[in-house]
Amino acid sequence: MSVNKEEVLADFQACTGIEDVGEAILHLEATDWDLLMAINRVMPQETQTLPSEMDSDIEMIEEIKQVPSNPMQSSPDITVVSCVGGGSYPVPFQLPVSISADVIPLPSTSQGREARILQFHVHFRDRIIELEIPDTGTVGDLRTLLFAQVGIAPCQQKLQGWRQCPKSDSTTLASLNLPKENILFLLVPDFEDGHLSTEESKIAERLSQTYTLNVRDETNKKTYSLKFLGSKTVLEVKTDVYTLTDIPVRHQIWGGWPQLDSDKTTLACSGINHPVHELSVRRVPSSLHKENKKVIVDLIDSDNSSVEEFEDASETFTVEDDIFVDVETKKMQPLIPDNVEDETAGCIHFADQFTNRYGECHPEFFPGSLEDAVKEACMKPAKDRRLLAIYLHHDASVLTNVFCTQLLGFESVLQCLNNSFVVWGWDLTHESNKLKFLVSVNKVLGSVAAMTIRNIEVERLPALLIIMRMRSTTEIYTVVHGNLGVSELLTSLIQAVDVFSEQQRLEIREEEERAARELVKREQDAAYQQSLEADRAKEEAKRNQELIENQEKQLEEIKRQEEELIREAIRLQAESQLPEEPAEGAGDGIAKIRFRLPKGEYIVRRFEAEAPLQQLFNFLVVKGYPPDEYKVISSWPRRDLTALDPKTTLMALNLYPQETVILEER
Repeated sequence: MSVNKEEVLADFQACTGIEDVGEAILHLEATDWDLLMAINRVMPQETQTLPSEMDSDIEMIEEIKQVPSNPMQSSPDITVVSCVGGGSYPVPFQLPVSISADVIPLPSTSQGREARILQFHVHFRDRIIELEIPDTGTVGDLRTLLFAQVGIAPCQQKLQGWRQCPKSDSTTLASLNLPKENILFLLVPDFEDGHLSTEESKIAERLSQTYTLNVRDETNKKTYSLKFLGSKTVLEVKTDVYTLTDIPVRHQIWGGWPQLDSDKTTLACSGINHPVHELSVRRVPSSLHKENKKVIVDLIDSDNSSVEEFEDASETFTVEDDIFVDVETKKMQPLIPDNVEDETAGCIHFADQFTNRYGECHPEFFPGSLEDAVKEACMKPAKDRRLLAIYLHHDASVLTNVFCTQLLGFESVLQCLNNSFVVWGWDLTHESNKLKFLVSVNKVLGSVAAMTIRNIEVERLPALLIIMRMRSTTEIYTVVHGNLGVSELLTSLIQAVDVFSEQQRLEIREEEERAARELVKREQDAAYQQSLEADRAKEEAKRNQELIENQEKQLEEIKRQEEELIREAIRLQAESQLPEEPAEGAGDGIAKIRFRLPKGEYIVRRFEAEAPLQQLFNFLVVKGYPPDEYKVISSWPRRDLTALDPKTTLMALNLYPQETVILEER
């Protein structure tokens, strides 16, 4: 699938705030133009640290746990593998008396953010080493801490179980996107034969294997085929099954697991079959619970350790204590599922889950994409325009429940939102959905709005973004954070409505004036078009008349030319049949004919007395006076010679010795 690099570049800059195009392209090319990977690569440390992930008893940086004065007291004369000259061989090595932060310097938070404290549970042979290190540290720093605990040189440590395998010891832990708690396995060569022990090799191999668990839900009569890596713990599997079956972990009765010491055991070390293992799960029978049950909310993303602590504590309760009751959890669905693909579907899911969680008393959320919501509220004529309120939700904020139930459900707030606003909601709990929302904001509202939203801290959520269109510009008017009361919220909304109403009145008047001007202009244009059409019609009629006249003239000319050709042909034929004129004084037998032409002119021609009348007509044809156009009249007696037999001789017609004939046009 082809990637529109310009769009990816714009979205990347909007989400990361990197203005240098060259730097942005460098990060994108390093991840083959994968937007999410590039953003995680640039700012993995900038993701919000949830309150549940913070420990108030931990100093964030520059302090590590004090190690014993002699980490290997039971074996003062130990043999470790040194890395002298690039080789590996056993040499005697005396550990330092103590190792402190001065000996093992950890990187400081030079980037201006609070470092996340990562916990590592490192399995080494028959023990577990507990380590804590800021995510600004490197893999080499972790190896150094392990060296202080177990005395194994960093160059000989082989760590298995990474979520993302580090490229080198200089790789920062933050760039690996690690969770707060991590389970690793430390493998080292056997000092006797220089190879890994067989058991450690098998564990390392099983950690990277995929296990298929066929889980039969006896309660709901369903079977699920689930795939997990060997590094997954049994508790993580049970938690995932909880999301599928709606059976809380403490109410799950399992069948098929081997004997386990703890639910924190990994699948690789649990003893289950590979590659497929059969399991069954069912809910604790309802008869074991009291009729009156207290319902508590259990977030999907909550810390599972609290569940274990509750289970452990419940074992000490006695049935006779009326103040203690059995507890049933009600799973809280996220308002928007993680990594939702369709924005419209995510908004519809948001509205449904918001109702399920907080009840029917809430604003009417717009069921469409952000772009559609902006069009519905802002991209209409001024009189139909409304404010847009974007509600941003986050389950990790302590303000969320109060804001949703007390503030958004307040009658005056509801009335104000429903009358003057289009309300659109989105859940920022999952990072993938936050990224999708920022991309959409950058596209619809611009990079400034995207940067404003990205800088809102989780502790200040939920928030209402008031979007207003003023002077052909759609932008964020104000951000109402969740840490306020009903009166402050209502005041902010009313103030936004007042500003919008005043601006709306101005724009309505401007639009009406503009509409009036456009109406006059349209009427003038219509009149001009009518006049123009009339002129065009006249011109067209004139052109058509001229065309008809030209065609008639052409036809007449063609006809005239044809007549001329016919006349010329007749003339030539008559000329060919006309004998030579007798000479003057040729003697008797010559008839002298005098022709008076229509214009009063005379022409004289001599003919043989015995010549037929046709010769006289031929002579007139040669001169241009054909008999079909002119009559030939004799003077005495007056006769129309053209009506007589042309074979009659001139002498028989008494046209001898001389006679005058008159030519008249017919």
